[in-house]
Formats: sequence, C-alpha cells, structure tokens
Amino acid sequence: MPSITLPNADRTSTLYTLTGAPLPFEKHRASAFSRVAYGAAHVVADALADNDPWLTPAIDWERTLAFRHRLWDLGLGVAEAMDTAQRGMGLGWVEAQELIRRSQAEARTRDDALIAYGAGTDHLAPGPDVTIEQIIGAYEEQVSFVEGQGGRVILMASRALAAAAKSPDDYARVYAHNLGQVQQPVILHWLGEMFDPALNGYWGKGSHEEAMDVCLDVIAANASKVDGIKISLLSADKEIGMRRRLPQSVKMYTGDDFNYAELIAGDEHGYSHALLGIFDAIAPAASAALSALGRGSENEFFELLEPTVPLSRHIFKAPTRFYKTGVVFLAYLNGLQDNFSMIGGQESARSLQHLAELFRLADKARVLDDPDLAVDRMRRVLAVHGAA
Repeated sequence: MPSITLPNADRTSTLYTLTGAPLPFEKHRASAFSRVAYGAAHVVADALADNDPWLTPAIDWERTLAFRHRLWDLGLGVAEAMDTAQRGMGLGWVEAQELIRRSQAEARTRDDALIAYGAGTDHLAPGPDVTIEQIIGAYEEQVSFVEGQGGRVILMASRALAAAAKSPDDYARVYAHNLGQVQQPVILHWLGEMFDPALNGYWGKGSHEEAMDVCLDVIAANASKVDGIKISLLSADKEIGMRRRLPQSVKMYTGDDFNYAELIAGDEHGYSHALLGIFDAIAPAASAALSALGRGSENEFFELLEPTVPLSRHIFKAPTRFYKTGVVFLAYLNGLQDNFSMIGGQESARSLQHLAELFRLADKARVLDDPDLAVDRMRRVLAVHGAA
C-alpha cells in the first residue's frame, strides 16, 4: 500500500501507510434493501469559470449529474437541493431550480431513480417585516416548482419561519396550509441548530423535547400528507424517542450522522430509514451494508458500516455546518471531480489538520476507492498549503 507524510496536531509530520483495502464498487438496486435510503448529494463547482466564487455559484453540471447516477447505481436515492448541496450556504433558489430541472431530467432516463427535492423558503430573506402569509407563499412557490417538474417534495425547515414565528401555533398554521396543498406525501425535514444556527428554537420551543411535541402534533394532524420525517439532532435517544411516537404510516428518516448505523439497524420497537449527508461520502460502504441488512446479515451490516462512523463524526464535528467541505474533499480524493473547489469558497472552511485526519479515517473506513490516486491528490493539497 502507498504511504504519505501527513501533518500532526503538534505541527510535526509522520509517515502514514494506508492500510484499508478499498471496498469494491458493486451495483445494487434499492428493491434489495430493507430500508429506504437517500444520500443527500453535493454539487461540483466549476473551478475554471470566470466568476467570483463567494458571490456567484458556478456548477460543473456534467460531474454533478454523474454523481447522482453513481448513487442510483448503488441503489441509493438522491436527496436533491438540500443542505449538502450547500443550500443556504452558496446555492441559492435560482441555482437550485436549475439543479432540480437537470436532476429530474436525468431521473427520467432510468427506471430505478429514487429522488426527492428540497423545497423551502430560502428565496425569502428573514427580517422583522416578514409575515406568516409571506412564508406560506414562499413555501407554496417552491413546492409548486418541484411538483411542476414531476418531483417529490422534502419540506425543508425555514429560517424565515424561525425568525418570524411568535408561537408554536404559527408553525402549525404554516405546515397545515402547505401540507394541505401537496400532491403526494412529503418528507418533513427538521434540521437542528448545530447544522444551521438560524434554526435555533424551531417549532417555537426552547428544548428539543418540547419542540418534538409540537412537531408530532403537526404530523398527527396531517398524517396522510406525510411520508416521513428526517430529523438531524445528532442524538440517538431523541430520534428513537420520536420514532416510537410517530403514526404507524409515517417513516423516520435518520439524519443523525453520528449514530446512523445503530439507528438504521433498529431495535425490537422499530428502525429508521435514512436520509444522510454522509451517504454522499461513503456511498459504496452504505450500499454494501444495506444490501447485507436486506439479506438478513446484521453482523455484516455493522462490519461494513461501523468503521465509517468515526469518519462521519469527524466530518460532521462542530461547527457542523462546515461538513460539506469534508464531503467534497473525499469526492476529490476519489476522483469523482477534478478539483477541490466549492461554491461560496467553502473549501476553506476546514483546516489542513482536519483534512489530514479525514484522510486517515477514510482509509480505515475503506472508502478511498483508489489509494494511489488518493495519495497523489492529498499530496497536491498539502503542497498548496506549503506542507508537502
């Protein structure tokens, strides 16, 4: 196996020899899985575009769409235009619409393309004069666009609503109205403040436990319009507690990038499906593990998936909202894009130390597809930072 000199936290460097045998790329169909599993997919920046990266997104559409086909080939669904695609952190609603159009066109070329699209209110800037009626209208606009393309909706949490709501009743009103309008059941998305500080106090309550009560009331009142809910609170106990209180017809989609293995496996009372940003980064391992679980081999499921958990916890460490940098970096190491650039200049959001540890953990998790290529690309990044 190849070796590479990597920096340490004490500013020294150590020769690291790769040890993990890469997992093979094996195609699977979603029908072989006993869980519904979406990977929230990133976008690939066009590094050669003549633009101002902090201000104007430039997207490499060929590479971006090829990545969606990779997830479908592995049997995973695509959660499109979500926070992993830098929604609200570089990807605006105008660009999201184009991403949705193009992804839906690609999905139509296959008979196995599971895909759903984020619809929110991000084209409506939060402010003291924003009304609940305006928020309802903003949701309606985005939901109408997604459904007009023939897509399925993931109803994203709203920064504008978090800022404007005076009580839980405002949340109930907004969600009841929009759920009443949808053409098919949606996936609700409760993104915790660790992912987006602007969503602190969502559902009109100070604690997650109190907020959960409000959310569950909304779901119960609109259960026929809710396929499931993805919660991203990074707490297995909170997710399990909520999962056990959901109506029987409503799925729990884990968004817990710290504890997903145990939550997907489940317990005697039930299990979670998956809608995870980390599945973008570890797609072959996730696919193989879900295939094993579908065959009834829980031991193999954990053998494949548990080694990825330390990697995921590192990628999603605080400030959690910068996890996208690690996801894109791993795609670069694996040759899935030709550059380590991101819209909004977000490639600078993590330190070289962080990226070096990510490299080590990715090797141990067996998700470096081509070790020689990964070493070559890691050396290039080190050189740019003056550490080669």
